[in-house]
Amino acid sequence: MNVKFRIRLAAAAGAAALGLSLLTTPASADSETRQIVGVGSDTTQDVVNALGNVIPDPNGTPDNQLIQSYDATGTTPVTCRTGGVILRPNGSSPGIDALRDDLSNPAIDCVDFARSSRGPVDLTTARLTWIPFAKDAVTVAVRSDSALNDGVGFTTGQLHAIYSCAKTTHNGVALTPLLPHPGSGTRAFFLEKIGLSEAQIGLCVNGTVQPNDGTALGTAGDIAPYSVAQYTAQIFNVVVDRHGVTVLTRVNGVPPRLPSGTVNANFPYQRDVYNVVPTAKLAGGATPEPDLINAFGGPNSRICAERNVIEAYGFGRIPNCGITTLKGER
Repeated sequence: MNVKFRIRLAAAAGAAALGLSLLTTPASADSETRQIVGVGSDTTQDVVNALGNVIPDPNGTPDNQLIQSYDATGTTPVTCRTGGVILRPNGSSPGIDALRDDLSNPAIDCVDFARSSRGPVDLTTARLTWIPFAKDAVTVAVRSDSALNDGVGFTTGQLHAIYSCAKTTHNGVALTPLLPHPGSGTRAFFLEKIGLSEAQIGLCVNGTVQPNDGTALGTAGDIAPYSVAQYTAQIFNVVVDRHGVTVLTRVNGVPPRLPSGTVNANFPYQRDVYNVVPTAKLAGGATPEPDLINAFGGPNSRICAERNVIEAYGFGRIPNCGITTLKGER
């Protein structure tokens, strides 16, 4: 049995056992119908939608399922439970900012958690807690029909030079580097790994593309960071397939995926992905919320228990799932 068929079969079987339909994400509806509502990262939107569809609300109010998660893109604004509206947050940082706005203005009462594919960057307060739930990695994608697809890939030094525009050709191809839009957690993580600040991004870089969308790579010289988990879920049709004709490359000689299709534990650009929640609402906080705690907090949380769902969407298990020690402001 080939790898692609086996993974697709496992994902489908797991979905059927859990009452899921692959490619169906009712948790991303444009008005709030569930107790816990999240926004933010494009990378984790699909897996969190799936988790929302299998985790029940203990008291069945206001819905039989507990977690609702708005996709990063779609119609905007979205309607809050109070009847107000907010602009749809597209990316980790906009999602975190929406959560911060909700905390600063309780009358908004719209966002309970933020999906984030990056860790905290502002440690001035402990107002928010980043709770990891899965493992991902970020590599770069190129077109399969480009000379950039040479089986060798790139080094960190080369990627630094490409995205600072010091290196403008590779394998005889004029490079056109792409980055996700500002606010994307994948953008922030990738720049950190290749040693570039926002101020050091070269003028040759198009930094406005939607993350994890291979259809944005339209020419032979295009190169862009890509979530390994999202790519895996896309090519196996677990989520909407946006990979186009792209392939993932090696970095420093290491492939990002194993033959099994899972994230390579030796790949240099690995990351945890998170759900960000108000620290005050966790156990020991000023205003603990049992539903939020049960959903996200600790290794026995409802999300951490759904390992099969997490793996069906291309992410890896982590031993620190549910820990609540990583805190910051944004």
